[in-house]
Amino acid sequence: MSTDPDAKSDLTETRAGQRVEAAIGALRRGDPVVIAGRDGEAPEMTVAAELCRTDLLALLRERTAGALSLLLTANRGAILHIPPTGDDVLRLPLDAHYDSGTIRALADPTHDLDGTFRGPLKRSKDPISGPGKAAMDLVKTALLLPAALTAPLGIGASEAESWAEARGMVRVSIDDIARVRDQGALPLLERVVATRVPLEDAEASRIMAFRPRDGGQEHLAIVIGEPSGDVPVLTRLHSECLTGDLLGSLKCDCGAQLKGAIRTIAKAGSGVLLYLAQEGRGIGLVNKLRAYRLQEQGFDTIEANERLGFKADEREFVVAAEMLKALGFRTIRLLTNNPDKVAALEAEGVRVAERVPHAFPSNNHNEFYLATKKKRSGHYL
Repeated sequence: MSTDPDAKSDLTETRAGQRVEAAIGALRRGDPVVIAGRDGEAPEMTVAAELCRTDLLALLRERTAGALSLLLTANRGAILHIPPTGDDVLRLPLDAHYDSGTIRALADPTHDLDGTFRGPLKRSKDPISGPGKAAMDLVKTALLLPAALTAPLGIGASEAESWAEARGMVRVSIDDIARVRDQGALPLLERVVATRVPLEDAEASRIMAFRPRDGGQEHLAIVIGEPSGDVPVLTRLHSECLTGDLLGSLKCDCGAQLKGAIRTIAKAGSGVLLYLAQEGRGIGLVNKLRAYRLQEQGFDTIEANERLGFKADEREFVVAAEMLKALGFRTIRLLTNNPDKVAALEAEGVRVAERVPHAFPSNNHNEFYLATKKKRSGHYL
């Protein structure tokens, strides 16, 4: 048996990632998940609020010892006129008159303007438990709306695994979730395959796939020409956008930025484009479509994300930094109009020697979107 501490650490992290992925899958199916706490905290059962059903609600009330709560982000709470606590997460105690339809409506803002909720909605002043905070991390990682139903189980922390196993439920711990969230990309990201793929505007191109060891979505590096790590490498970070990149949506400028970056890098002779699995600024495709629905109601792109309960931008660029390091690139020239990308890469040890402007003309459908990015997010447009 190996006694290598690094090997043991990798195995621990991999197993934690597997448990987190199993919990994410359960939440996306609408199944309950048991989250074990620490320091004597009672384990809690949780389900994603947007997938709440009558039978799930009954199960939570039947099998949990404590009062049922709905957890919402402070952003969503502000939209519902719930007094803030200063925390990122709010807890609303739910009595018996809250049915599954009401709970789904509290979580999903796309129907806010269809009617009004009876209020005021009351939040608890008690601190959010560790399992509660972890539940919110999980639903966001699962690309579901950031709202969770949760209630403590009447068992000790050491009993959580056997209790969940006996009932066919997925069990995950706060430590598992924290380990996956805080570990960073380097030990959990591995290069899977590299192959030549000639592109329309850049025939001398290779695509490399990087896969997180926890089973998450793959990220791609499109390497054009033969860039050298000895000089700053022309680089573009591009978050995937199915509607813009594939369908040619006019609501954003993503398609133009993707194709324009490939042309610019090819014309320069070499460089790299990282295609990151962070649809909709990190909120996922379905939530991005929900944001579009809200934009139809008159909200700008930032207001829409915040009404959904998210931050204006949920992306993290540690994966991009580690991909660049794995490719041997620690100093780059970055094609971007977003100052946050520059700061994020610098914080992860990738030096941005130059910001290269990367803007394209607006159209009648995206001019308000671009103006919002300039005015509210500080983009150089």
